[in-house]
Amino acid sequence: MSLRILLAEDEDAMRAYLARALENAGYEVVAVDRGTHALPLLEAEHFDLLLSDIVMPEMDGIELAQRCAEVSPATKVMFITGFAAVTLKANREAPQAKVLSKPFHLKDLVLEVERVFGDEALTGRL
Repeated sequence: MSLRILLAEDEDAMRAYLARALENAGYEVVAVDRGTHALPLLEAEHFDLLLSDIVMPEMDGIELAQRCAEVSPATKVMFITGFAAVTLKANREAPQAKVLSKPFHLKDLVLEVERVFGDEALTGRL
């Protein structure tokens, strides 16, 4: 059973790029372009990881992560951002979440996702 990742990224090219890399690494990915589209999915389905851009229209990634903690507490959270100042805010407001700063290599993303799951990814069990 592959791990499920909900990817929220408002930039089309980046969203496609990340989704493809994660799928190639063996994850099941559902990709949306904003937090307000991600939230109903978190409420209705099980995801092992929310991978979210921080700066998005309508609902930013930090608010999305806080709502995720309410509706799907078992879902782990990881942020991606191109803004250093936003990284500091994320670390303060969602300290349990990993922040990956753009630009990054796809192998770094996959390594970080694997690290988030740790031994769970190796055994295939949650």
